[in-house]
Amino acid sequence: MSTAEPPPGPGPATGPGPGGFTPLIEMRGVNKHFGALHVLQDIELTIGRGEVVVVIGPSGSGKSTLCRAVNRLEPIESGTILIDGQPLPEEGKGLARLRAEVGMVFQSFNLFAHRTVLQNVSLAQIKVRGRARAEADAKSRALLERVGLADQADKYPAQLSGGQQQRVAIARALAMDPKALLFDEPTSALDPEMINEVLDVMRRLAHEGMTMIVVTHEMGFARSAANRVVFMADGRIVEDRAPEEFFDAPESDRARDFLSKILKH
Repeated sequence: MSTAEPPPGPGPATGPGPGGFTPLIEMRGVNKHFGALHVLQDIELTIGRGEVVVVIGPSGSGKSTLCRAVNRLEPIESGTILIDGQPLPEEGKGLARLRAEVGMVFQSFNLFAHRTVLQNVSLAQIKVRGRARAEADAKSRALLERVGLADQADKYPAQLSGGQQQRVAIARALAMDPKALLFDEPTSALDPEMINEVLDVMRRLAHEGMTMIVVTHEMGFARSAANRVVFMADGRIVEDRAPEEFFDAPESDRARDFLSKILKH
């Protein structure tokens, strides 16, 4: 079980205050271009310890870039990103340590095809955390059990379904004992029948108090598991609200238009 603090009650948390809100991830005035495209425009976002923030919006709105900037997979041009009060390191060992503290789960799993499931989950523990193989393997087996894959430890990724591979990727991220997890469209490459097995694991993590940023098109997950929904369009955060407020009464024309298109079917 996670040792993180339990999540606050649903609803936006805007900064330190009498409610005990403790910032874990802070983005202040963050900007990023891809050529002429201003993909992140003056992003201001604070995420508290134990919060689950779901980032949604149309394609090209900057959602994945925002997610990847948090652990510097995408370098930013201006602004500040703080993790637990510390600015992101530029390069080197400090950045490697940060990436162990802020785990990432990708759309495409990114497992090592030539290593077994157990080896995939243990490798970074040994290389980055310096754990002995026996200790790492024991932790890996416990995490595989936690994501419902204890009996798949000796298989290779190609022998698993997409949903199983993504659950291995989640176990691998958890193996580093991260302070937060980033999910960049973790179910968009999956067949429909596999999506729920991954979302169920993510919901359990949310209930256990894991701090999470989740970029997703799964509106049911956003409604049921998020403390806040961040809606992006054209590189900006347009709305940042509690899920029930956002889905029931969006404030912006952009959000109303987006929801009318995706909630019709």
